[in-house]
Parts: sequence; C-alpha cells; structure tokens
Amino acid sequence: MPAEDPISPDSTGGSGVELAFFDVDETLITVKSMFRFLEFHFRERGLAPSAYAEAAGDLRAKAAAGVSRRETNREFYRLFAGRPAEEVFAHGRAWFDAELASGTLLHPPAVEALRRHRGEGAVIALVSGSFRPCLQPVAQFLGADEILCSEPEIVGGHFTGHLEHAAIGPEKGRLARELMARRAVPAARAAAYGDHASDLDLLRSVGHPVAVGDDLVLGAHVTRAGGRTLPGIGQGAAAGAERAIGRPGTSRPTPAR
Repeated sequence: MPAEDPISPDSTGGSGVELAFFDVDETLITVKSMFRFLEFHFRERGLAPSAYAEAAGDLRAKAAAGVSRRETNREFYRLFAGRPAEEVFAHGRAWFDAELASGTLLHPPAVEALRRHRGEGAVIALVSGSFRPCLQPVAQFLGADEILCSEPEIVGGHFTGHLEHAAIGPEKGRLARELMARRAVPAARAAAYGDHASDLDLLRSVGHPVAVGDDLVLGAHVTRAGGRTLPGIGQGAAAGAERAIGRPGTSRPTPAR
C-alpha cells in the first residue's frame, strides 16, 4: 500500500512540486458540484422541484441506456441554453456560499495538501468536468491560480447550450500537459490529486500522483509510480441524480463526476 502522505519532502524540506493539479468533486469538495448547482440554479429561477427531478431523471435514463458520458455531459450544459451568463455566475457564487456554510463542503485531507503546496510556492490548478460558475468560487476561496474545466459556449452574454470539449477522462491529462508546457514545469515537478479512475490520465501526466480514496485503478497506478494516497470522503457521500453522468469502467460504485 502506498503511504498516506501527500508528497515526500525533498532534501531542502519542501516537496519539490512547482505545479499541483487537483480534481474538485469528491477530491477537494465532498459533493458533485454540477448536480448540486443545477438543483440550486433551478430553485433560484423559481422553477418547481419537478423541473430538476425531470432533468436529472432524463440524464440518468440516458446513462442507463448506454449514452456515453461525454454526451451526457453535453446534455447537462444544454440545460443552460439561453440563460444570462451573469445570472449563472451569480448563482454559482450563492451556491458555493450556501454549501460552505453547511460546514461539510471541503474535504480536509486534500485541502490541507493544496494549502501545503501553495505555501511552498507551487502553482495550483483545479481540473474538473464542471464549469466556471461552480469552480471560480472554489478557486477564489482556496487560492487556486488556474481553472481547467469544461467551457460551455457564451455568445452575447448568454449560454448557448453548446459544449465543444468536456474536461473529463483523457481531456484532463491533455489540459494538464498543456499547462505544464505553458508554465515550463516538467512532469517530475508536478503533482496531481484525483479520486476516480476517470482521473487516471491526469495522474499519469505528472511525476507525483496522489490517489484520494480507495479507487482500485488509481491505487494501482500510484503504487507502480511511487505515488501517495490520501483518505477519501467515504462511501455514500453522494448519491441520487448525480449518477446520471455515468463512469464506464468504474472500479467502485460511486456516482459520476
């Protein structure tokens, strides 16, 4: 079993990490941001609870019918077609504040690792299939420098419902490698934290992979690569409609990110 220690220190007393990537849902935070935010957004718009139940149920049914995770992500962002970007970002801020006030939003082991890296001068990047209205408040609160995420199209100040690229699976690794190239940081000086097999490409992109929780795929990788593990948020922390964005090939029965 790999050690439960974020990063082994180098000879100077620091981790030697210049750039640290963090998955968000069930890594830094204990909830699935996309669906929790969607429910909040619908409520703020004055829609009946049945509107959220119908939207989430439709995504769940498509995932169960074998529709790809990439396509169900696109379907999710179509739900924002025509909405003013200013409104959605404002709802994102209010959603985060409400979740934070609950006292259970942040996952301490990963947040402590992030703050350690930041204190050592590392650049902090959030990597998520979620979108900026959810992620900007998280980044601001934790002091992250970069957000690598799904970017639904905005034209004339309104979301169009179109999503060119979903930041999921291999796309996370690609985005991480691009940022390392732009920042001129070699993989040996980069760390990545993730909780699920869908984060494997992200963890493969760096010299210091860290598995958060007990995912078997990530656990095998960090063992081979000499990486580390951190405690996960625990079984049953998220359930219900979030299962709509499925994770094919999952190594444990957790909902999708």
